[in-house]
Formats: sequence, C-alpha cells, structure tokens
Amino acid sequence: MKAKKLLTAIVAMTMVCAASAQEVLKSYSFVEAQGGVQLTSTNAPMDKLIMPTAAFSIGHYFFPSVGLRLHVNGWQSKSGFKSIDQYYKWNYITTDADLLVNLTNLFSRNHNYSHALNLILIGGFGLTDAWNNDELKTLINNQGLDMPLVWKKNRLSHNLRAGLRLETNVTKPLGLSLEVTANSLNDRFNSKLNNSDDWMFTAMLGLSFRFGHKYKTCKKQVVEPEPVPVPEPAPVVEEKKPEPAPVVEEKKPEPVFVEKNESLREEIFYVICKSDPSVGEEQIKRVVDFMKRNPNAKVSIVGYADKGTGTPLGNVGYSKQRAEKCKAELVEKYGCDASRITTDYKGDTVQPFSENDKNRCVIIEGKGSHQEKVMK
Repeated sequence: MKAKKLLTAIVAMTMVCAASAQEVLKSYSFVEAQGGVQLTSTNAPMDKLIMPTAAFSIGHYFFPSVGLRLHVNGWQSKSGFKSIDQYYKWNYITTDADLLVNLTNLFSRNHNYSHALNLILIGGFGLTDAWNNDELKTLINNQGLDMPLVWKKNRLSHNLRAGLRLETNVTKPLGLSLEVTANSLNDRFNSKLNNSDDWMFTAMLGLSFRFGHKYKTCKKQVVEPEPVPVPEPAPVVEEKKPEPAPVVEEKKPEPVFVEKNESLREEIFYVICKSDPSVGEEQIKRVVDFMKRNPNAKVSIVGYADKGTGTPLGNVGYSKQRAEKCKAELVEKYGCDASRITTDYKGDTVQPFSENDKNRCVIIEGKGSHQEKVMK
C-alpha cells in the first residue's frame, strides 16, 4: 500500500511544470559607421565606375524583429561615355529613413533572440544631393558634346532603397555587419538625361555599438497533474499472535561519549522562469538540523548560473540572489548564527555540472563535530 502511494506522488511531481522566469530581449538602440564601395550604372564598363563610399547611422529596434534607422552615406560617384572612353566624378550625399526587419528573429523559435548571425531586410526612402561636376563640364567643352547640364535648376533626387545585411549577435555591445543595397534615384543624379531612373549599388562593412537593451520576463503557467486513481486496499486478515517469549533481563551497557566528525553537502536546483517558493525547503531544513547537531559547524553557500541562458552580467546577479536568499532563510526563519555562514557567487564563470540546466543551482557545504553517546 505504501509503495502505491509513493508511486502516485512521483507521477504527480513529474507532471508539474514549475513557473519560471526568463529574460528575453525586448528592444535596444545602436549607432554604426560603415565603409565600402559603390557604383552608378551607366553605359560604361562596371569596373571603371567603382568608387569609395562611407556611411553613418543611428537607430532603434522597437521589437527584436523590427527597427528603424536614420542613415546618411556619400562621397563620390562616377559616370562616363563608353564611346569616347571618358569618365567624370562628382560628390553626393544621401539621407534615408530605413525600415529594418530581422528575418532571423522573425522566424526563430529561440525566444532569447541570441544568434551568431542575423539576416536583415532593408527598405527605405530619402533624398540625395549632388554637387561638384566640374569634370563633366570640362569634358563637354573639350569633346564638344551636345549635352545639357541638368543641375542648373535642381540637384536633389529621390532615393528608394532595398537591400540585405548580415550582422553578428544583436545582444552584444559591438558587432560587425555586411550590407548590400540597390538605390533608385532621379534621372538627373549623374547629370545626364536617359529618360529613366539612375541606379546606385553599394556594398559596405560596418562596425556598430548597441546600447540601452531592455528585457521582459516571460511566465509559464503551472500545469496541474491529473489525479491518479488509488486502488481500494485489500482486506486485512488477522493472524493469531504467538505467545510472547519470556523476558530475560540483561545487563544494560554503560553509555560513553565520543567525538564524531560530520560533513554536509546539499544541492538546490532551479528551473527557468519564476522558481517555486518550495524549491530547496527540504535541503534548508537538513542544513538547519546539521548546524544544531554540530555547534561548532560552519557552512558555505555558493550560487551559480548556467551559460545557456541570460547574459554574463545578469547571471552574476542571479547567482548572488540565490546564495543570499538561502542565507537569509537560515538566519531569519530558523535562527541560525549568521557568523557561522559564508556566501559566494560565481555567475556563469564556473559550471559545476556538465549538464547545462543543473548549473542553475546553490551548493551548500559544511563540516563540524559533536559528542555522540554510544553504549560501552
């Protein structure tokens, strides 16, 4: 009967998912500097049109998958005339408002949003200003080209942008990125009229700094176990008790006291999302009994956190909180002497167990001795 009750209790415990707390990335801001190359398509060999470009941007991710940025890039662009093998340069600057969609986070099942690489879709619009086309003016005069200069009235062009970028883990302060975009500009951008929009293509490497990370805590509901039916007990058949044997008085041994050394090791494990208040209760009671039984005993409490979740800074706080909570319960609830208790915390720098989830724990160790009565 006792075995059946024990089996029922074990099944019920395994069916309960304790509530837990997990920090999940919510939003963050960033600044980024980029450098690379660009070319403006025209009727000339592409290898002769490649020019340097640089950019600076500032932005914010309102959700792990969606953000906005203000992006400014520019330097020099180049065009020319293939028929006479002549080329000219000019300066430009483009200011865009871009929408950023992190496709990796959007379709990820990892709700920590911690990935080695992230693929991001870019879409935006803005204005481009161009100036300093003196090389084109000189070329027209020297070659006698019949070509109007379209910058006399307006040098501004619209800019419509689409592209992709790869960037490293967004939860780290510093990151690298590779960005490729295609930009559609007004026909006047390169000073030549072709009755169609001009196209600029860019490829840039970037270094970003992320800051202002905000997190939210997810909570999981406790799943109550279904009741397990308990079978009816079998009827008890009374047996005839045997006659008691005659009592023979024996000489009682004399008690003596000996020094007995005793050691302690208790391990309290925690689960992700808000911990059950009853977790560790039995282990704490055993520590209390150990300290009462051994008046000279001292114990150490060390908190740990696992590397698989959270951040290094957050994990230091979790491990410290766990260790100090155990000490406070021993002192405030059970009246243990605080001078006999030391605490420490390791964050995720030390992993006492090979299994990741076991490292969300507190380990309590102690040594002491007491006088124990034995019969001589």
